[in-house]
Amino acid sequence: MSQALPDDAPLIHDLIGIGFGPSNVAMAIALSEHNASVGREDAVTAHFFERQPGFGWHRGMLIDDATMQVSFLKDLVTLRNPSSEYTFLRYLQSKGRLIDFVNHKNLFPLRVEFHDYFEWAAAKVDDMVSYGHEVVSVEPVVRDGVIEYLDVTARSGTETVVHRARNLVVGTGLRPLMPEGVERGDRVWHNSELLARVDGLEGTDPARFVVVGAGQSAAENVAYLHRRFPDAEVCAVFSRYGYSPADDSGFANRIFDPAAVDDYYTAPDAVKRKLMEYHGNTNYSVVDIDLIDDLYRQAYQEKVLGTERLRFINVSRLTGVEEHPDGVRATVANLVTGEDSVLDADIVVFATGYLQADGLGLLGEVADRCRRDEQGRVRVERDYRVATEPELRCGIYLQGGTEHTHGITSSLLSNTAIRVGEILESILERGPEDSSHPVRPIAGGIGTGR
Repeated sequence: MSQALPDDAPLIHDLIGIGFGPSNVAMAIALSEHNASVGREDAVTAHFFERQPGFGWHRGMLIDDATMQVSFLKDLVTLRNPSSEYTFLRYLQSKGRLIDFVNHKNLFPLRVEFHDYFEWAAAKVDDMVSYGHEVVSVEPVVRDGVIEYLDVTARSGTETVVHRARNLVVGTGLRPLMPEGVERGDRVWHNSELLARVDGLEGTDPARFVVVGAGQSAAENVAYLHRRFPDAEVCAVFSRYGYSPADDSGFANRIFDPAAVDDYYTAPDAVKRKLMEYHGNTNYSVVDIDLIDDLYRQAYQEKVLGTERLRFINVSRLTGVEEHPDGVRATVANLVTGEDSVLDADIVVFATGYLQADGLGLLGEVADRCRRDEQGRVRVERDYRVATEPELRCGIYLQGGTEHTHGITSSLLSNTAIRVGEILESILERGPEDSSHPVRPIAGGIGTGR
């Protein structure tokens, strides 16, 4: 028999998701499909909070001709459930482009198109999400020395809501990384904000851009700015001799297979390090070979014509940035000679990557009940559940921030569909018996929290 709860008790959900990017959209889809296949009494109640006013995924890098680096088959659901109504192919069918896409003979859609697919899928499960709500705290609910629930407080303007959860799924995404001592400003950007910032240059006549970095985003920035501003010089600064191609060969791509997660998780630490050394060039600081060839071809053509606007300052690193009202002064050091040179530019763009957001950063004192390894990293079980002290009965699952335990696919799309299926399976297997107080029924099955 259910134990009565006070009338003013927060809504209780089997699962609350923090963040609603692609990973947690996929989580919501998996929940929706599960609930559609079972009776009401076996449905999983869930809600998600997203601080953005609507769905958005790397909007600042939705360059019109940029393509995905993963196959369309690695969408939000296909590898888990190919017959799902949420697949990229069903999206194409709904848009009337399925035949056109097939005739295109390409596994890699435009990034703009895949973002539209994400929005389409997110809209189908938007009864589970409160947009414009930022989670500001997570507090334990203790009974008889046991943490049975977690109270999640989210804020939207002056409104504050509190929902109670048996399980958390944290998918707070990545944060732009700037070099130490460098702050973003009006003329110093991170590539994540490129398109919005460029729109602000409308009507101006920039003469020089400097792009720092040697990965895919850096190369895309260089190509885009060179095309968008036909009178401007674009200087690419990196410590290598040139861009390195991504290894996307069939054998190397096995590092993204679901089975590779099992291998990585059980491997000794020394083997984990080796695997990352061997296969980091499938994803990190590498560029699609077609884009490399296009940039080299453009640079050579400009040399022939004597109209060089595309400059590659290699074996060098940027050592200083001084922003002033009329421009930016960038200091670049040659790694061989140690000599400094100065570039006066209108804009400096740092394509210097991202850091995984701290998955436990919002948990307050609950984080103290989460176990860490000898290097201070959070311990994560194979099902992506954080290892916790016995008195914490709630499940805390991470979508991202698990590269040290689960490998290179920790925050990548490649394994998202499989990962959310494993998390859902874990939640179902643990079941309500992990708490002595059953879930409070919520009208409508899935609570909206609005």
